Amino acid sequence: MNKNDLIAAVADHTDLTRGDATRAVDAVFDLITDCLKDGGEVRLVGFGTFSVSQRKATQGRNPRTGEAIDIPASNQPKFKAGKGLKDAVN
Repeated sequence: MNKNDLIAAVADHTDLTRGDATRAVDAVFDLITDCLKDGGEVRLVGFGTFSVSQRKATQGRNPRTGEAIDIPASNQPKFKAGKGLKDAVN
C-alpha cells in the first residue's frame, strides 16, 4: 500500500472526500515528523511508538578504494511496533 492507496482507503472508511482524506493523512504525517524533529516521541497505544535514536559518529571504509572515511553522528527515526499491531500481524 502506498500513500495514494492509504488516502483512498481512509476516504472509503470515513466517508470523507478524497481531498479531506488527503489533508488528514498529510496532517498526521506532518505532526509525527514535527514531534520527532523536536526530539519527542509519538506513542499510539496498541499500534506502536515513533522515536528518534542518536547514532554516534563512526569511521567507515570506502569499499572501492579501502580508504577510511568519517561518518558523522546523526539522528535516525525509529518505530517500535506495539502489542496490538504484533498480535494482529501474527
